[in-house]
Amino acid sequence: MRTVRLRAALPALAGAALLTGTLLSTPAQAAGGVQIHRVYFDSPGTDTRSNSSLNGEWVQLKNTGRSAVSLKGWVLKDASNHKYSFPNVTLGAGKYVKVHTGSGRDTTSDKYQGRRAYVWNNTSDTATLTKSNGSKVDTCSWTTRNGSDTYC
Repeated sequence: MRTVRLRAALPALAGAALLTGTLLSTPAQAAGGVQIHRVYFDSPGTDTRSNSSLNGEWVQLKNTGRSAVSLKGWVLKDASNHKYSFPNVTLGAGKYVKVHTGSGRDTTSDKYQGRRAYVWNNTSDTATLTKSNGSKVDTCSWTTRNGSDTYC
């Protein structure tokens, strides 16, 4: 009899947990896919706008799923709507990719926006990742704090 009562209660408990966010805190976690892992919003040293300083500012994505995900056409943007659209990129299962602000040669683990100015505000900002159809995948926000990066 206890088994029957527990089985009957499980759907209600699972639904309540989902509504309160205790099981799944972001859409990326719900899908077991790509999420914003870390943002380095204040590049090391003085902000000189040199390419190396611009590339010290980046957003790192992680594929938490068990299969590769195509990021083609996905968009990473800040609160001011500075956008980076992913070219034909596939992120393997359990893999990371950093999107740097400055210029460089794209590799499987590093992509470059080719900008000549900083994107991510040091005091507060929000990084948003959307699919090519515009649906939101994940967001990461920060406010003034001691430090130059945040884990999402």
